[in-house]
Amino acid sequence: MKKLIQLKLKILSKIILAKYKPKVIGITGSVGKTTTKEAVYAVLKDKFNIRRSVKNYNNEIGLPLTVIGADSPRKSLIGWLLVFLRASKLIFFKDKNYPKILILEMGIDRPGDMDYLLKIARPDIGVLTFVGSVHLEYFASKEKLRQEKAKLIKNIKKFGYAIINYDNEGSRKSINESRAKVITYGLDAKANLQAREIRFSFEETGKNSLRGINFKIIHDGVATPVLLPNVLGVNAIYAALAGAATGIALGMNIVEISQSLRNFVSPKGRMNIIRGIKNTTIIDDTYNSEPQSVMAALGILKRIPANRKIAVLGDMLELGKYSEEGHREVGKYLFKMGVDKLILVGERSRDIGRGAAKTGMLKDNIFHFPNSDDAKMFVQDRLKEGDLVLIKGSQGMRMEKIVKEIMSEPLRAEELLVRQGNEWL
Repeated sequence: MKKLIQLKLKILSKIILAKYKPKVIGITGSVGKTTTKEAVYAVLKDKFNIRRSVKNYNNEIGLPLTVIGADSPRKSLIGWLLVFLRASKLIFFKDKNYPKILILEMGIDRPGDMDYLLKIARPDIGVLTFVGSVHLEYFASKEKLRQEKAKLIKNIKKFGYAIINYDNEGSRKSINESRAKVITYGLDAKANLQAREIRFSFEETGKNSLRGINFKIIHDGVATPVLLPNVLGVNAIYAALAGAATGIALGMNIVEISQSLRNFVSPKGRMNIIRGIKNTTIIDDTYNSEPQSVMAALGILKRIPANRKIAVLGDMLELGKYSEEGHREVGKYLFKMGVDKLILVGERSRDIGRGAAKTGMLKDNIFHFPNSDDAKMFVQDRLKEGDLVLIKGSQGMRMEKIVKEIMSEPLRAEELLVRQGNEWL
């Protein structure tokens, strides 16, 4: 039944795209896809008739649903019939309000996934965010994973645009593989769009007072100030740069792009600040996890003033043979970042503890639990006023349960946290 639904969705969405001919923006990468999608949407939404993929609609089912403009009915047969009816109406009747631009996340888990998605929608603009170790489990090497993601860039038409993160080595390799016009972005001076003079507001206003991130975009030698309100983390800066590059590719000027970025809202579970019990502060980065994104989050943790810094880290899944090395690398790095207490969740996370202990962290400051349910009460009991707590782990570790346990307003969990729908709860 699933294969039949996939086939129907593929055929219907291809016909819809052929009929309406929207400009397609495809976004892929190991991390940062959703944050980048939201930044691109923030830049474009006031100027164009646009639709973006929602939730995790980035696979062989979710991508066609975005094209059709329908929610997933999951296991409801009647619901799927209504989806097919909606698609048929788009095909047989003209919808004057159909989006002129579609922003599509294009996620991959296994070899061949990108080929399948590209057969449905071939983007006019492709964004490659970051090639890391997430989803390495089904690939023979990081290079094989990179090549799968790079198919997006290779398939952009000659008159399209390839927007590439210059700072990431894996992404940067794809620059020469593109036939399209290339716009690079990053902190590196060689990138076409650069972020300079980055300032986190807590550096000036003290703890528990995050306002956002200020920086300047350098493009064609011109510096334009940007403010990202209520956002934390370098990933948000990269997302904003990718959004700006997309706006430039579509003919927007850098000033209106800067103004549009004020509307950028970081997705749930991506470096969001949440007030905790006992006058503590939580950095909620529970959407997913892989070594580079953990180390980036720890780098931010180091820069925020706090009485104590606590890292609550779960297993990083889907790393394949790189799992042990990746976890140990995080452990070695976190002690250098000034973490006072380390609380680990899951069997693989033991290697984080081993890496931290080898670097010099006292074993008395390292604690381990098999799952998030067992860990959450321990975290709650150990909190003290003024603590800053980073909580992060792969989706399967359900680290948002710990955030919910220690947030000061748990009744706002559905509004603020990931995975609060009935199917998860």
